[in-house]
Amino acid sequence: MVARAVCEVDLDAISANVEVLRAHAPSAALLAVVKADAYGHGLVPAARAALAGGADWLGTALLAEAVQLRQEGITAPLLAWLWSPGDDDLVSCLRGEIDVTASSIWQLEAVTAASHATGRRARVQLKVDTGLGRNGATTDDWPALVAQAAALQARGTLQVTGVWSHFALADAPRSDMNAQQLATFDAALDVVEAAGLEPQVRHIANSAATLVAPQAHHDLVRPGIAVYGVSPGGELGPPEEYGLAPAMRLTARLTGVKRVPAGQGVSYGHEYVTSAETTLGLVPLGYADGIPRAAGGRGPVLAAGRARPVAGRVCMDQFVIDLGDDAVQAGDEVVIFGSAVRGEPTAEDWAAAAGTIGYEIITRLGARIERRWRGAQA
Repeated sequence: MVARAVCEVDLDAISANVEVLRAHAPSAALLAVVKADAYGHGLVPAARAALAGGADWLGTALLAEAVQLRQEGITAPLLAWLWSPGDDDLVSCLRGEIDVTASSIWQLEAVTAASHATGRRARVQLKVDTGLGRNGATTDDWPALVAQAAALQARGTLQVTGVWSHFALADAPRSDMNAQQLATFDAALDVVEAAGLEPQVRHIANSAATLVAPQAHHDLVRPGIAVYGVSPGGELGPPEEYGLAPAMRLTARLTGVKRVPAGQGVSYGHEYVTSAETTLGLVPLGYADGIPRAAGGRGPVLAAGRARPVAGRVCMDQFVIDLGDDAVQAGDEVVIFGSAVRGEPTAEDWAAAAGTIGYEIITRLGARIERRWRGAQA
């Protein structure tokens, strides 16, 4: 059967991107972030592809994501960082020797309880907020957190395996904020050293910092979006400037083609009206599938060899494109986004059209779109 729409993932591109990122940070280990179903690329196949490309670690936001990787037989070091009180997967993480993040005393207390319940020493990475204002202990709370972790390590309850933080403006490499955060991170590491802790890894570099800020590489870099060949945005250029290739390609089959006269209103609200007799094509994807409604009238599609914007509003299940006088028929393939090298619209193009970022475009695709994986790890 021919699918109405396909999200094709090139696992070899993921492996190659990891190799490129390793070359940007040759003295550091590399953690490939595979959270959010590997940014929509498929958690397990993408994780295996990243490891095949040379990733040393894998990182997930949720504990459950890391547990799933262990259950699928992945033995590489894993780090998970976002969890709430009572998270049932904490015990599973200890049993699976998965590193969990602690940035508050209550989390150390929860880890202690899980350690007692399992009889296992927990692997814990402490996170400090160096300026992002999100997860992580404040600099005021940091000394107490480190002291408590050191005491628990002395008792054999846990091992502090890492210390980390997150940039706020790594995609703006000339920002003074980056230097301020690095200085704050160094001060936090001094507190860790003074407490007698010797973490295996110290890390703050995300995708942007991996590519353009070698001073931030420390023991480990932590790229996410760049693993999938999408630009981190900000002041950074397109992915091909760094030798990265997009791993995701979204296509659909036209489900309707018809001639209409000049003056024909198209889609809800008639925000687009044909200027001449033309052919309209119906693309069977809409905002229920993750196509951003905000990209109506702007989102680019490659059809019949030419780039064309969405004609009018994006609907729940479909949108329309104006094909002019080109010869097309129902069943013809259109490319929603793919590779600029192949002359296709990109996730970054859709992000610009919708007023968002490439991250959102690739992670929002819905379950109604068929996924296909190709490459050595498929």
